[in-house]
Amino acid sequence: MKIKSGKQKRTEIKVKRKLKLAKIQSRDKPPAHQLRPVLGPPVNEALLAPYNSYGVPDFVARGFYVDMPFLCKDCGKDELWTGTQQKWWYEVAKGSVYSGPLRCRACRRKEQARRDEARRVHLEGLERKAQRKREGLK
Repeated sequence: MKIKSGKQKRTEIKVKRKLKLAKIQSRDKPPAHQLRPVLGPPVNEALLAPYNSYGVPDFVARGFYVDMPFLCKDCGKDELWTGTQQKWWYEVAKGSVYSGPLRCRACRRKEQARRDEARRVHLEGLERKAQRKREGLK
């Protein structure tokens, strides 16, 4: 029987653990021909709006966009923000890299119509007020 140092014993234990872990992982892993990574559209960091942060957003570090589920804040419907939509928002529309969707398309259209109507009513009121002021000066 040969006497081993503590360092030698630890090294042997680590090697055994690595072999055991590799065996378990290979058993759980599907065959290589079945592995197909699903990658979204690639990120072009040069097209992003400046984001003045020490860190980078997840999608920039990952290098591609992935579909993101979200809940509409108005109707509560489950929606999906696709990688293509994210690419457009961040790279074409120059949206903030730390922003995300809040409403589904139908609720967005309703909210835009509500805002447009409120703006129209406000501007009509300003015009009436200016007209009364002009009439009062005459």
